[in-house]
Amino acid sequence: MTLKNFYITAFAVCVSLYAQGQDITENKFGKGLINVVAKDSSYSAYFGVRFQSLMTSQWDVPENGGIQDGETNFLIRRARLKFEGFAYSPKLTYKFELGLSNRDISGASQFTGNTPRIILDAVIKWNFHENFELWAGQTKLPGNRERVISSANLETVDRSLLNSRYNIDRDIGVQLHHFITFGDNFMLREIVSLAQGEGRNITTGNIGGYQYTGRAEILPFGDFSDYSGADLKRESQPKLAVGVTYDYNDNAVKTRSNMGSYMFTDNGFFETDIQTLFLDAMFKYKGVSVMAEYADRSADKPFAVNSDGTETGDIVNIGEAFNFQAGYLFENNYQILGRFTSVNPDDDFSELIENQYTLGLSKYLVGHKLKVQTDISYTDLNQDQFDGLMYRLQFEFHL
Repeated sequence: MTLKNFYITAFAVCVSLYAQGQDITENKFGKGLINVVAKDSSYSAYFGVRFQSLMTSQWDVPENGGIQDGETNFLIRRARLKFEGFAYSPKLTYKFELGLSNRDISGASQFTGNTPRIILDAVIKWNFHENFELWAGQTKLPGNRERVISSANLETVDRSLLNSRYNIDRDIGVQLHHFITFGDNFMLREIVSLAQGEGRNITTGNIGGYQYTGRAEILPFGDFSDYSGADLKRESQPKLAVGVTYDYNDNAVKTRSNMGSYMFTDNGFFETDIQTLFLDAMFKYKGVSVMAEYADRSADKPFAVNSDGTETGDIVNIGEAFNFQAGYLFENNYQILGRFTSVNPDDDFSELIENQYTLGLSKYLVGHKLKVQTDISYTDLNQDQFDGLMYRLQFEFHL
């Protein structure tokens, strides 16, 4: 058989199998490709796919006015495979998520075995007693609200500059979650976490110390979808969540706590204690959604030095940032949103202050599962550098 005939035959077989293997499912769009529960209730399995197609155009804006020639990029911003369910008991759940886009898997190094960082989440959650839940594995740390909100559920094209500069992202370790309700509505949530402190998919073990994170939240008017952008449910009563996180990375060896680059010296790694504080709030009421965040990062020794005291050039990314955004969802599921973000690094780290103004528009076709989002941002820099103008258009598909 020639190679051409082989391909023709293989194609015909695949078409035949597909035609004979079609099935009608009762699942609706956005509920996953697979969503089953075992007959004996010993396990459940959910499998979903999602991707984001993004177009970005950027221009430099000189201080004397005008716009210089810019550039436009098209990319698959995110592409994910997601698995969830329970095993043995509904009190023992799991989440496993893989990232397949170039942006998802980038960051390979000797510390990840020189392999792509495909695994995003691999975590087991055990509700072992009443409102207590123990998490073990790799997942997001309980950091700033904007980071913990899934990228699929953002009401903006992407997260703010505050998040890109100071978030603590994912790591591997254990977390203890708890909540308690007082009266009819008032809720208190607490989370404590112990993590390796060097980010996700690390294979070389713990180099510095460990990372300790604590978070507390109050919801005075009851539970609601406070970890999802936009008021898609159009809350009939005001809803508010206020949170605070403190993160301490003992003997951290990376420039952004558990993120950034490793700080090398002439005799190994530079280690310093890094502290990060987050304050945030989410409010929703009748289509109105408001989110505010503040971040502050400091380090005992922000400048990495060799054994003889000379600086290596590595600097811990310290400073503070503020982000505020507010949106309104119309009855036709169009949403308009405005955002202001200010990043103010510590003077010892940089004198560059960034103020970014963003205006966004979203159309929710099937909630966050199928939506089109666009925004335009102007970034004002305080130094004698070009300001920035950026336009983005993104499509979200979540099956």
